[in-house]
Parts: sequence; C-alpha cells; structure tokens
Amino acid sequence: MVPGFLRRLLMSTGHAELQPEDARLAIASVLVMAARADDKYDDHEAAIIDRVLGKRFGLTAELARGLREQGEEAEGESIDIYQFTKAIRTAIPIEDRIAIIEDLWGIVLSDGERDPHEDTLMRQIVDRLGLSPMDSALARQKVQGGGSIPG
Repeated sequence: MVPGFLRRLLMSTGHAELQPEDARLAIASVLVMAARADDKYDDHEAAIIDRVLGKRFGLTAELARGLREQGEEAEGESIDIYQFTKAIRTAIPIEDRIAIIEDLWGIVLSDGERDPHEDTLMRQIVDRLGLSPMDSALARQKVQGGGSIPG
C-alpha cells in the first residue's frame, strides 16, 4: 500500500495537505468497503470497481486494478470509514461526492439484493460526505431507474 496512507488521512486538516493519489485511494477504499459490506465480495464486484475507477480517473484497466487492490489493502487495515470519508469530503467537490454515491449504489445493487449492512454503511457514508438522505435516494433511484448499475 502507499506508505503512510492511513496516517496521512488521519493527520490531514485541509484540502492543500491531501495529495490527489490519496483522494483516489480513499475513493477506492470506500468502493471496496461497500462491496464487502454484505460479506459477498466477488470478482464481479471487483470488476465493477475497476471500471468505476478507470472511468472516474481515466486509468487503464491495469492501473484501475492496481488502485482497487491498494483500496482493498487500505480498507482491510482501516478501523472504520472516517479517515476515508474525511479525505473525500475535504478533497472532492459536492457534485463529485454525489457521483461517488451513485457509484457506491451501483456496486451495492449489482447483485440484485439489498442487505441491511449495505444500507447502514450507505447511510453512514452519505452523512459523513456531507450529503443528505435525499441525495442518496435520488442517486439510488438514478442507478436503479437508469439501468446504470455497472456490470
């Protein structure tokens, strides 16, 4: 993993201190966290995360996979979502945070099932990103109605 990543996230106090690669890794970690929330993380969800990261950051398939793998490692070493959501909220404009929620719903809904753990995690992420339950509901409806569940 990127050396000192979690420590940098916990110590950062403002936008200027957070490196772009740390914001990317925080987003990758939250995507992985959402995929793992129902304890059914599989290759299909990993492939969705790769596509989301590739599209969001203009990465090749190989670079997107590498970022996801770093996100898996960071998520596995983290205590909770706070350090990731703090970094995202600090570094990412609100419009992009809403798009991240859409990506998260796409991953959560990709298996066709809603798990209570996923719902709880989504409520926590939405709140910690400074978004409203309505933002989340609209993002979820967009994913469900627009057929934009990646996969």
